[in-house]
Amino acid sequence: MNLSEHYNALFKKSSELILSENYTIDSKISDDSDKRFGLTLLVRPNNEIKANIQSFLKELKKTEPNQYYYPNSDIHITIMSIISCYEGFSLDKFNMSEYVEIIEKSLVDVNEIEIDYQGITLSPSAVMIQGFPSDNSLNVLRDKLRDNFKNSSLTQSIDSRYSIVTAHSTVMRFQKKLENPKKLIEVIEKFRTHNFGKFTAEKIELVFNDWYQRERKTTTLCDLYLKFF
Repeated sequence: MNLSEHYNALFKKSSELILSENYTIDSKISDDSDKRFGLTLLVRPNNEIKANIQSFLKELKKTEPNQYYYPNSDIHITIMSIISCYEGFSLDKFNMSEYVEIIEKSLVDVNEIEIDYQGITLSPSAVMIQGFPSDNSLNVLRDKLRDNFKNSSLTQSIDSRYSIVTAHSTVMRFQKKLENPKKLIEVIEKFRTHNFGKFTAEKIELVFNDWYQRERKTTTLCDLYLKFF
């Protein structure tokens, strides 16, 4: 898949929906009774990139102050959703060491994952930073994870919602009616091709998480460090 074309198509379709006020509002962000949890593999950008992202979000907040903005602690790229969030998921039903064993097996020969954050795209409910892997390592890892988990007896729901192909970071979600959709798109257009920086992931985190990857509701189960040569 050509990621640039994918991001561009997503931006075009979603911006049209937003401008016509056919976007989606996430009503569960502020719902403390939301009990959807899952199991995810992810990486996080460095502090310099996070600071660049917050500068962009500061501009968005001037136009849409009442939306949900991700703090630095929650910004991430999903490598793979091992178990998609659902209500009632509990860690005590699973042997995490078996999951870690399969992940470690999948990481063999994966030396590093480098992501270049370039530009902004949209979904009908969120704003996202576009991530571009520097090589095929991320796709290779994802394919290994798919094969190894599907060939095991472990509970998993990989690709059940959709087959993950991007390397984006969601940084803002619509939690209320937009005050000025046209102005929002104008601000995003200014950052459409902005360079937020490049980072090489030193580790992959296995986390027990809520739907929004909020730090206060997320538990890191294991850090898996990548090898550098």
